[in-house]
Amino acid sequence: MNAYGKEVWNYVFSITRKRDIADDITQEVFIKVYLHLDSLRRGASFKTWLFTITRNTTIDFQRSTFLRKVTLFDWLEERGGERSVEQEALEKWALNDMWAMVFKLPAKYREAIILFAHHQLSMKEMADVLGVTEVAVKSRLFRARQKLAKMKVISNYGSV
Repeated sequence: MNAYGKEVWNYVFSITRKRDIADDITQEVFIKVYLHLDSLRRGASFKTWLFTITRNTTIDFQRSTFLRKVTLFDWLEERGGERSVEQEALEKWALNDMWAMVFKLPAKYREAIILFAHHQLSMKEMADVLGVTEVAVKSRLFRARQKLAKMKVISNYGSV
């Protein structure tokens, strides 16, 4: 957890965009890792295995009814009351131009960019984490870059 805790949390946050949920899922991931450490194949990349568990745990959590209830209440609270200092700080952090654009990408492109740019995984490692072929990863990265370039043009010159 000392070596990869921050990276796992950042990856979960990039998918969920919720700080408290990222905390919960990160804890869950490391519990799963501890309980299933013996299932790591000899010679396999620990980081790839860890990010696969992280992604699957996050997707499972997003599918759960708990998330839908929490998200609904979060939305109602945001609409009805003042924003917390934490929410404002988080929004300021997320407003970094490039990352703000990355967060606007569809999930499959956003994940590919984050795994490549932030976590510096190889094409093979990304393919393993995402459960797709290396060609699909390259395609997602290419399309993500195209979308980011288009967003950059639109933000610089208004709507095209």
